[in-house]
Amino acid sequence: MNASQSRRVLCVVTCATLAARDVGKLVGLAQDADWSVCVVATPMATRFIDETALEAQTGFPVRSDYKQPGTPDVLPPPDAIIVGGASANTINKLSAGVSDNLALGLLNEAIGLGLPLAILPFVNTALAAHPAFERSVRQLRDAGVTVLLGEGGFVPNPPNQGERNLPNYPWGKALRAVEGPPD
Repeated sequence: MNASQSRRVLCVVTCATLAARDVGKLVGLAQDADWSVCVVATPMATRFIDETALEAQTGFPVRSDYKQPGTPDVLPPPDAIIVGGASANTINKLSAGVSDNLALGLLNEAIGLGLPLAILPFVNTALAAHPAFERSVRQLRDAGVTVLLGEGGFVPNPPNQGERNLPNYPWGKALRAVEGPPD
């Protein structure tokens, strides 16, 4: 077993939001905290990330699609999952139990398995005010998922103002949410 396999495994899921561009920051924070990290991107998030850089940083391929039946999984099973740069679309689909892509399938399984799961949204105030989004956040919290929305997490910005929130996006809060109590 190599060193990366002896550590806890964090799966970072990222979505098609501006925050996906900076997901390597979360990867670095987790690695500094002695996590082995792999990245799964929603299909649309692949347009926002640098897959080559993330693969070099993590040592694992970035996955965005299901593997072929009968082929080995190239990613280790996670001990915890963080959705960083979570879109309203992913949050709404997850709360409804939709698994129409690899990222959502993993997240739905994580809820069923009781894995530590933190969602750090990146949404604007208009999307956050939608009744479906509010309902989805409530349902996920009721299911035991940590949704870092509002004070103490991500505070939505007005539409078309997402760039201003990127420098202070609270990646570290998401990591602390899945770390659990110290040994």
